[in-house]
Amino acid sequence: MANKYIFLATAVAAGCAVSAAYFYFQLRRLRRADFIRDYAWPPGLLDKLQARHKGFRRKESALVAEGLRQFFLAYLNSGKRYVAMPSQVADDLWHEFILYTRAYDAFCANAFGGFLHHTPALALSPAKRQSNTGLRRVWWQCCKEENINPVKPSRLPLLFALDAKLKIANGFYYTADCAAQRVGAAGGASGYCGGDFSDSSIDGSTTGFGDGAGDASSGDSGGSGDSGGDGGSCGGGCGGGD
Repeated sequence: MANKYIFLATAVAAGCAVSAAYFYFQLRRLRRADFIRDYAWPPGLLDKLQARHKGFRRKESALVAEGLRQFFLAYLNSGKRYVAMPSQVADDLWHEFILYTRAYDAFCANAFGGFLHHTPALALSPAKRQSNTGLRRVWWQCCKEENINPVKPSRLPLLFALDAKLKIANGFYYTADCAAQRVGAAGGASGYCGGDFSDSSIDGSTTGFGDGAGDASSGDSGGSGDSGGDGGSCGGGCGGGD
């Protein structure tokens, strides 16, 4: 009988420990998300983007900055799994941010608990499953952030709309309406459809689409960010090339 009570007490203690750990990771993720949303960009950063894109005013650069925040939140909320950048102009700002080395390092430490390596902007591609995995994760999280149905979107989340909205040369243009996009493609136009992220016919997989959704603790051990490999943490040396 005594052994039975010991077993029950041990099981209860283990359950409490798991629950406590879960709530700890949830709270830490929420605090990091608040840090990202409230972060004040280094002085002069948006000016750098405006110099890079002639015709940009503060209105345009601030919009891009909000798109970059959305990308950082997507990385955090996906459990710091491999992600890919879907916007060329947000990628430009990210690149400029990294050049503020001390500020960027401090930002990553507070936002992610480790360094997030730069990965070049990518587009949905039938031939690149790993790239699509990262894009699908970002698409899912951005849609979740803006209360958009990721399977049948009525509109695009900001990060995926930026390049077309700002008419970025060589940018990645997405549309929420797949039927209209197909008609446009038949007429010689190019672009990508947000609804295709849930379609396995693109590359034979839907990996990354909603995986780890709601898993606040996944990959959130406080180590370096895993932006360049698909799967678990790979330490401080992983990440896409700059």
